[in-house]
Amino acid sequence: MPSLDRRRFLRDAAATTALVSAGGLATGAATPAQAAPPAAAPAPTTRRTGAVSFRWWGTAGWRVDIGDRTVLVDPYLSRIDTGLFTGAFKTDTPLTVRADVIDPRVDRAMTVLVTHTHWDHFMDVPYIAERTGARVFGTLTAYHLGLAYGVPSTQLSSVKGGEVLDFGDHTVEVVGSLHSRNPSYSLAFPGVRVSQPPQPATIADLPEGDTLGYLLRVERGPSVYFTGASDVAERNLTGLAPDVAMVAMQNATTTGDYLPRLLAGLDYPKVVVPVHFDNFETALQNPPPVAPTDRARLDDMIAAVRRISPRSRVLVPEYETAYHF
Repeated sequence: MPSLDRRRFLRDAAATTALVSAGGLATGAATPAQAAPPAAAPAPTTRRTGAVSFRWWGTAGWRVDIGDRTVLVDPYLSRIDTGLFTGAFKTDTPLTVRADVIDPRVDRAMTVLVTHTHWDHFMDVPYIAERTGARVFGTLTAYHLGLAYGVPSTQLSSVKGGEVLDFGDHTVEVVGSLHSRNPSYSLAFPGVRVSQPPQPATIADLPEGDTLGYLLRVERGPSVYFTGASDVAERNLTGLAPDVAMVAMQNATTTGDYLPRLLAGLDYPKVVVPVHFDNFETALQNPPPVAPTDRARLDDMIAAVRRISPRSRVLVPEYETAYHF
């Protein structure tokens, strides 16, 4: 048996079957899961099932609660209107952080993981760092943009890929990745910041700034890979083999073999969770709004995952629902 298959066999045997729950409810359908009423405490197991909760905040954003610690990934809650979903995209849209939306949801945070610095991933991060004192991890661009917003350097950690960060009951491995391309084989707001710029004022002031992925491994719990954009440097994924992958949906077909390369590189995760498929310029209310063209892309993505990795379970998340893997 090849080593790759052996590693997957051992992982599958340890998990037996993938248990994905929303508030304790097991779900296997590729449809938004509904929260269940409180359930009796499960019998002790070797995995901390239910001890770690994952809540989707739209786009590629997540709140992960590990005991009394909270990790945020690309927390974008302001969801401002740029015209992106109406065909009237305004690159000079002001960056307007909505404290009224953020404050009820962000009571604490220990770390913030930034995949890249486009507005729909980074815009709320400086405010959250100031509010919570969280340490922000991201590219050198994220570091310099954080300084531009007045975030103390003591709260900013520049990473580039390859780092394994130990937080005691969990680790975070940083993975070099790539941003997706639009139908013109380009991307919005390319560029990096190699020094501190003036404080950004519009969405165009927040460039992509290079892209990262993050592998979160929880002691006696799940290993989960987070993407923030739909491209992949698959050679950087060797050996990660996460239980769960949060996978950004493509909005164009200009990246060749995106899902086959990603899923193979991740050793065909037990659970695949599509993200970045919603209209993130609307209120954070369920069911998640999906533009008609994106609905077709999401359906195609689900079908492709099932074809490429038939043993993977597809979970289409709902906003702010606690999932346990």
